[in-house]
Amino acid sequence: MSTDFYQFFLNTKILFQAGISKNFSNELDQVQAKKFLLVTDPFFAENGVADAIRQGMEEGGASVVALFKDVPPNSEVEVVKACAALAKDKGAEGIVVVGGGSALDTAKAANILFTLGGDLVTDYSGSQTLPHALNPLIAIPTTAGTGAEVTASAMIYDEASQRKLSFNDFFLRPQLALLDPELTLSLPPKATAMTGMDALTHAIESFTSAQANPMSDALALESVRLIHENLLQAVRDGSNLESRSNMMIAANMAGVAFDHAMVGVVHSMSHATGGIAHVPHGLANSIYLPYGMEYNLPVAAEKYAALAPRFGVAVSSMSAEEAARALIDAIRSFRSELKKLCGLPDRLREAGVQEKQLEEIAQAAVEDGTSFFNPREVVFEDVLQKIKEAY
Repeated sequence: MSTDFYQFFLNTKILFQAGISKNFSNELDQVQAKKFLLVTDPFFAENGVADAIRQGMEEGGASVVALFKDVPPNSEVEVVKACAALAKDKGAEGIVVVGGGSALDTAKAANILFTLGGDLVTDYSGSQTLPHALNPLIAIPTTAGTGAEVTASAMIYDEASQRKLSFNDFFLRPQLALLDPELTLSLPPKATAMTGMDALTHAIESFTSAQANPMSDALALESVRLIHENLLQAVRDGSNLESRSNMMIAANMAGVAFDHAMVGVVHSMSHATGGIAHVPHGLANSIYLPYGMEYNLPVAAEKYAALAPRFGVAVSSMSAEEAARALIDAIRSFRSELKKLCGLPDRLREAGVQEKQLEEIAQAAVEDGTSFFNPREVVFEDVLQKIKEAY
């Protein structure tokens, strides 16, 4: 790869340790806030995780002024507004969020309104719309998938337009990310598989992105290796702390990689499918990944060939195209194994997508912002063909 220029920065402090979510008082001392809104979803509000984190924060001298626990599986604009309103009403000075991608995106978007006010959709959707830094945000992910604890983006569903809206800004990155693999031990096998394939997609698409750089490439390569070596074990035995730890590290690495390099056509199709057919993002990525890779094969064969050994493919004596195709085949086999283990769908029809929605999905994919970073131009007719193949 010829590199003329790139920039790389990470203003999120990352801490990894089993059990760290229960005691991070030393880190709280460095945050310019003492009163926090705790954001989570109903599952973690009811299973004691949120209470344990709250107790640890209060023992460390911080105050949790309220708990917002109404985060749905796919966050929506109205939920974000309610979360921000609660933070204001209770006099919070910062936000701590515990959960998966939907909770993290909710907290990131709510922090915009909590800090700046205004209208979420008309004032802040799009890229680089925030005038200054936001209130402190501490992210504690409970899945090994989205990488949202280190990214400058959030995806929020807008009921009015029936589309997922993208928010991208340097100021959206959390101030602190706590990686506690113990929080993923209760994640069911199918959710483990979906989020793991989400991370794999982040790593692969960042590696082939038009904006890839040597730093993001290094993180993506290691993430692919860790996912290949640990995801199946994490699905088979969710109590395996080593595989859970490695998956959390891999997802975090992939998050940093795609936050800098961005993603491509797989995400274009997944965002569209999530907005139109309400398919969970990780599942959509898992379904589309080999098809998106085939779409990019004419321009990305050498990149895929470089990734192949990290995914267990023996590439000696293979041409770049042969190694690339072997990688795509290996990913299909990997998905088949996940389907056997936990029933993870590998077709759009199995995920509830209707055939009549395919053209609408293709058009929305072409219009999605991630399409601009794909290494090959995203063209309606060609994307529609891949979507039909995935159906």
